[in-house]
Amino acid sequence: MEITDSKIVSLRGAVSAAQEEFDLAVTFHELWKPAAFDKGLHDRMGVSYATNAFHVVRAALRRETLLALMRLWDTTAKALRLDEIARALRDANIISALAADRALRLGIGDVFEAMREDLQKKADEALGIIDQYSRKGAKYKVLESLRTLRHERLAHRKLTSARPAIDHTDEDIENFYQDMSQLVSLLLSLVNGLAYSPTDTGTVYAQYAELFWMSVRGEQTEGHPRYRGQAPSRDI
Repeated sequence: MEITDSKIVSLRGAVSAAQEEFDLAVTFHELWKPAAFDKGLHDRMGVSYATNAFHVVRAALRRETLLALMRLWDTTAKALRLDEIARALRDANIISALAADRALRLGIGDVFEAMREDLQKKADEALGIIDQYSRKGAKYKVLESLRTLRHERLAHRKLTSARPAIDHTDEDIENFYQDMSQLVSLLLSLVNGLAYSPTDTGTVYAQYAELFWMSVRGEQTEGHPRYRGQAPSRDI
């Protein structure tokens, strides 16, 4: 199989699309994460009137983070589909073609076998993550419930359903995000030959988020423009 084969071209396009979707997830995730887990921020907001708006913003960021992550798992024919990426990674001919192309570009003696072994290891790691969320996988129920949440409450609004409303803890979403972060990093290295670290990208947006959230507080917290302090006690 040649590197110009349509299967490889399609695979590379899908992995590039996965990076674009995950880059979007990173921006929402890093702004949402302090709103979900920063106890100091929660204490500054307190039970003020401003906290009502804070809850709305936090819910919106959580929603957009989930929607971006779930687009990696679309199932429609022309959408980005991780199950199709997995099918391609199980093809030994594709792995060999990627290894041959990488070895040729390195131009350092006969490194094909070593390169093929390295790429196969990355393919196995990526497939291991995908398989966890595939049917019969240990985390399949998590993906299915997230998909139901997306279809019935986030991307669409289903009026009636025989199933009870589904929601997830912030920890569930954070764990799902971390798995997808590792997966996208592996795919970009394996298929597109790119060193991509979502953690490095996230660090930049995390700094922006830190600078933003550190000034956010409710009107009952000192530092808020409408803070008036505690009312003086009256002796009886």
